[in-house]
Amino acid sequence: MLSTPSAVPKLQQLKRARIAVAVVFCVHGAVTGSFATRIPWIQDHAGVSAGQLGLALAFPALGASVAMPLAAAVSHRLGARNALRGLLALWTLSLILPSLAPNLVTLCLGLFVYGATAGMSDVAMNALGVEVENRLDRSIMSSLHGMWSAGALIGSAVGTLAAHLGTDARLHHALAAAALTALGLIACQGVLDLRSAPDEEAPPRFALPPRSALVIGAVGFCAVFAEGASLDWSAVYLRDVMDTSAGLAAASTTAFALMMAIARLAGDRIVDRFGPVRTVRTSGVLATAGGVLVVTAPHPALAMAGFGLIGLGVAVVVPLAFAAAGRSGPNPSQAIAGVATITYTSGLIAPSAIGAVADVTSLVVSFGLVTALALGLVVGAGVLRSAGRESAPVSAGDAAVPGPRS
Repeated sequence: MLSTPSAVPKLQQLKRARIAVAVVFCVHGAVTGSFATRIPWIQDHAGVSAGQLGLALAFPALGASVAMPLAAAVSHRLGARNALRGLLALWTLSLILPSLAPNLVTLCLGLFVYGATAGMSDVAMNALGVEVENRLDRSIMSSLHGMWSAGALIGSAVGTLAAHLGTDARLHHALAAAALTALGLIACQGVLDLRSAPDEEAPPRFALPPRSALVIGAVGFCAVFAEGASLDWSAVYLRDVMDTSAGLAAASTTAFALMMAIARLAGDRIVDRFGPVRTVRTSGVLATAGGVLVVTAPHPALAMAGFGLIGLGVAVVVPLAFAAAGRSGPNPSQAIAGVATITYTSGLIAPSAIGAVADVTSLVVSFGLVTALALGLVVGAGVLRSAGRESAPVSAGDAAVPGPRS
């Protein structure tokens, strides 16, 4: 492994690597925000019905779930930096595909590729984020995911402006893809350049999640289910159950997303002070209290406060789940891919599951299910103990240098 004459250059390199991977997270989020705001245009251009659009929108998660287990082998073969550079570029460029689709079949295919590249680049950037966190010996994963949320907000804002101006989504997405690809490639120059040792055994080309990832992923599943359900159904809940105006109902979704972003950006200091287990248990209590408030609220303001508490409670769980997966075994990329697959699956099924339960019973009962899963965070927080740094802190002089792993 490369060496440097003092600890200062090591720490400076790690700080630059942290900034670089933070920019990568922001770029990744900006692609999602850019796509989401132009879905109505894409639907009209492809000539698909609402039901067909719902089917098509399942393909990104399907593509991600299929492709994520491949990410560990790609990183092993190419090295972490080269793998992230290529996968992130494929992801940013894939933004162009959905707006070009003229019909349902091509839209589904485009969204499958879009999701596959999203998932693989997601695994690669989270693995590098965990490595930087390990070497700095302090929590950074929550703020990295906060940068993803910030990127999504930026992409959404630009997309909203483009839609307001009536800009063709093909032009908008081509320009956005070009800009984000360039920014992503520049950022990748600063991430850790990790390479496998010559005698290190290559992971399977299609790596199934290890057992440790399944247990950690279960906690992430609970958090992402509550997140997906609240994002997609909070406005409907306020409108149909609490009988509010459309504007106030939409504000509940904004409040939820805002609380999540704030909690993620501030979450690292909390994790460093209290540890991942206590943080997630407390988060679970907040999310559970929020769920109880939602289903029992006699007034819309209280229901909105409940959704805000759910957002506050689930915000840091997924970043900590990725961090725990990265420390749970000898192959971090494989474990992270497993957790990512489970959480993506949860995000896929949550909105439809809430709707199915509501059809049979009511939305109040549906959010009773969300509350029960939030309680699961309190019960299962102990499995994230591997996200903490239980050993003695690394001194400044022992900080590892970004470079080939020996």
